[in-house]
Amino acid sequence: MKKIQLLYGIFAAALCGGMTSCTSYLDQEPDSAVNPETAFMNFHNFEGFVEEMYNCIPDKEKCYWCVTFNWGEDEIMNSGVGDSHFTRDVDLGNFRNWYTNGQLWLNRSGSDPTSTDKFKHSLWPHAWYCIRKANTGIANLDKMKAATKEEKNIIAGELYFFRAWWYEELMQWFGGLPYVTVPLTGEGDLTQPRMSYKECALKCAEDFRKAADLLPLNWDNTSVGQQTPGKNNLRINKITALGYLGKVLLWASSPLMKNGAQTGASLNGKTYDYDTDLARQAAEVFGELLELVETNQTEIQLAKFDYKNVYDHEKAASVENDSFYSFLFYTTGWGWRQPGVCEAIMRGPSSDYNGSNWNFTKTWGTKIGSLVEHDNVIHQPTANYVNYAYGMADGTPAYIIKNGELVPNTPAEGGSFDPAHPFKDRDPRFYHDIIFDGFQYVNTTIKDDDPLKNQKYCGLFTGGQTRDEASGSRTGYYTQKLVPHQANKFDGMYNWGSALHVYLPYMRLADIYLMYAEACAAVGGSSYKATTFAKTAEGAINTLRDRVGAGNVTSGLSAQKFMDEVRRERACELAFEGFRFNDLQRWLLLTEAPYTEKYSQEFYRKDPNYDFSKNDPKDAEVTGWSMKLIRKRAFSPKHYWFPLPESDVYLYPEFKQNEGW
Repeated sequence: MKKIQLLYGIFAAALCGGMTSCTSYLDQEPDSAVNPETAFMNFHNFEGFVEEMYNCIPDKEKCYWCVTFNWGEDEIMNSGVGDSHFTRDVDLGNFRNWYTNGQLWLNRSGSDPTSTDKFKHSLWPHAWYCIRKANTGIANLDKMKAATKEEKNIIAGELYFFRAWWYEELMQWFGGLPYVTVPLTGEGDLTQPRMSYKECALKCAEDFRKAADLLPLNWDNTSVGQQTPGKNNLRINKITALGYLGKVLLWASSPLMKNGAQTGASLNGKTYDYDTDLARQAAEVFGELLELVETNQTEIQLAKFDYKNVYDHEKAASVENDSFYSFLFYTTGWGWRQPGVCEAIMRGPSSDYNGSNWNFTKTWGTKIGSLVEHDNVIHQPTANYVNYAYGMADGTPAYIIKNGELVPNTPAEGGSFDPAHPFKDRDPRFYHDIIFDGFQYVNTTIKDDDPLKNQKYCGLFTGGQTRDEASGSRTGYYTQKLVPHQANKFDGMYNWGSALHVYLPYMRLADIYLMYAEACAAVGGSSYKATTFAKTAEGAINTLRDRVGAGNVTSGLSAQKFMDEVRRERACELAFEGFRFNDLQRWLLLTEAPYTEKYSQEFYRKDPNYDFSKNDPKDAEVTGWSMKLIRKRAFSPKHYWFPLPESDVYLYPEFKQNEGW
């Protein structure tokens, strides 16, 4: 029997390993037999069996040296080496490469559920493996004789949660699947057909509801959790289960799931057409969760956006590390503590000493002169996404969509954006997330004779010293939301002594507020609220705006205009965290302009001698403000879903390929 030490500090049995197809993972292998009299007899043994599923959660930021996970219109890579990544494959519509490209977490050769190596975990093989593992555990719950009721509830809750969670993660990319609820024996023919997305989602919802009713709010307040004090923050709980219950219902209610994949004129308003019954159910669940949060019944809370210097992510003196907004995404100088702090709802393990720096933290800034070292790969935000997502300090959009095009929301359009001062008076998250022209990129002194002296302040205007398509910015922006700009060879934040650790939560509390607002808006517009929570959809959005000091959403908007603001708020708050593709997908916007386009920002400095060492870069005046098209994606209805691996769809007729592939 293989063994592995996991979160709880006990040994878990590995049921199988090294197989490639989904049915292989679901079928029992001859060497996978577990003695139920010992594996399931008490909480310690059973929890060891369960915890292998925690270990299997992929680390999408660090599953390879240089990774990719932002596949909407939000990001583009630098030309040359950067364009060899899967982001480019998505732009070309070449979705099949997901199962052969090792630069992403969906599928990696050599995946091994028993390994603690972050390179050995990926979604497709581990999902089927863990679904079988959950089914085996559920089938053996009656063997847990030497256990208290609390212990039995926790084990059952984890098993039901994980069976649903792995399905939910698969469904986002592939649609409905066979919802297997028994451990298959490998005998006889497998004929279970694929379900529709809604059918599969409702099965997930049943399991998530069971999990929410069985799991504790806080493991530290349970007798079993008291045996592992300070080590329970990665464990799933009632909040986690409620969050995913609401999510799977909201996703099932969304325009794609209700209306099916379609494009162009046939949409005719369907991008706002939700299944209101499912959306109402989702709102009730999210309301249940948020009521627990806002009455302080859980340790989950919104992190604090309070800065002494937001450009350098320097927190205000009153803010503690464990509630610091920037530390949602990375931590530094904190003993390699895993990011997520008080707001994270779902994370996998990431004991990753210095692993973040080889090479994830070195793929977000300029490679000119190796200012940021190692592989010449740069994640860059597109100008159109920055202009769309990051609004103004007063809460109004900086850009609006008119006739399928993004246009500046100037006073003539009813907004407050000034193309002559495009970086002024923006949503505070703009200054936290985005590196723009004149930004001080290097904080330490650069010697006068150093050839990189001119890179201390970013020259991101057209023709500027930082605008190089292959080694600099091809869009006029960088982002530092996930990796701070001090991760360069002069400031050295990616060196060992800084203890820089990057990890993105799968779910965090801000996402719950956003999904609650969306579900409510789908049912009854901005003023709708669930019976389980006092805030309206508008109130939920304003909770996030108030957190960062941005203006509230305009009151009295029509249902469609308000939904537009909910979606824009989601684009801003969750920017570059890997959600954008799935959002455009479920809203039936993935194939539609302007969401198919990627632009650069073109402009010139009004004063070429503007002194950025003495003046705030946001106050600089520019001329010639415009966007230039870099790439336009030509998607058809088939691109709303990724293709299944052909090796799997050939296994039996009922396991059909997604339409068009």
